[in-house]
Amino acid sequence: MPSLFGGSDRPAPATRASIAALLARKLSLPHPRTRRAWHCHNPRMLPPLPPQLDLFAHSADTMLRNDVLGALLRHDAAAAGAALQALRGLAPDHPALAALDTLTEALRRDGAPALPLPPAPALLAWQQLEQRVGPAALAQLGAADASAWMAPLWRALALRAAALPFRPEHAEVHAAPLCLRAADWQAAEAAVLGIASWRRIPAPLGWMAEARSRRLGLDAAWPLLVELAWLAGPRLGAVAKALGDPLLTRLLRRFDDQFDPGAHPNIPALAWWPAWLLVDQAALLPHLRQAEAGQDSLPERSFRLLAELLGLERQGRHAELMAARKRLRDLQPALFEAYMRSR
Repeated sequence: MPSLFGGSDRPAPATRASIAALLARKLSLPHPRTRRAWHCHNPRMLPPLPPQLDLFAHSADTMLRNDVLGALLRHDAAAAGAALQALRGLAPDHPALAALDTLTEALRRDGAPALPLPPAPALLAWQQLEQRVGPAALAQLGAADASAWMAPLWRALALRAAALPFRPEHAEVHAAPLCLRAADWQAAEAAVLGIASWRRIPAPLGWMAEARSRRLGLDAAWPLLVELAWLAGPRLGAVAKALGDPLLTRLLRRFDDQFDPGAHPNIPALAWWPAWLLVDQAALLPHLRQAEAGQDSLPERSFRLLAELLGLERQGRHAELMAARKRLRDLQPALFEAYMRSR
């Protein structure tokens, strides 16, 4: 009868041996002769079987880890500690032990009496949350749960640091940014208002812009964002990243792609963003023009002149409009070109 090899006869022994050797190589098996030699002459040389999973121990590990995580999410330090001790006894080499221990210890410290902190201990406490507890929470709880779980810890630190004055060299331990980390927007605004001349200092101005935007929406924060662009353009980028607002992100990206302010080496590029914004989003004028006067920089003067131009257009005052356009062309040619392209 016909065979599977396409002929009526079985393959010759040599052919069958070649096919067997080929299959052995494809399947990562020992050569047939070698395997037969192992089996017949030295059974102890058979390759060892792969280790099998101990399903009972594995499921017990998982259950105990879940018990620790559940207690952590409830902020129950005692239950988390007990479950962690049981997990350590069953699986002393479990890869999550170190992170879970960090989170459990953070809960225990959070339950201790909340005494005011002087600057150095406050900085150490901030470093502990930022560099150890935060990464451990992210690894064990996931991004969404980690952020919510960390909020009470940041809030507790903010309360203990409430009496500390603003110091630029250690701005991160002021109560305002700590309240932002705790998602307590109103408390963050109140903490900023306690800083003298906060509207002239980049860090507090950025904190207020973020808190105001999160509490009341982007429209309420436009004036502060404008002032921040003039005062410290790079910090505006950091605030936009923290907010993650789609409109703000899109407008900053479009500005970066479409506008070249020309040769102004001493002026950060983002300082021109408010003036460009008036060209690209004229409907925002009522919000943007509420920005308080800054240092009368070239970008700020360009912004004020563009706001005047938009008002003259609506009023139909042609002669004054032409004169204002000429002033803009002399003041900032690139901005003038962007303005005229939109007309």
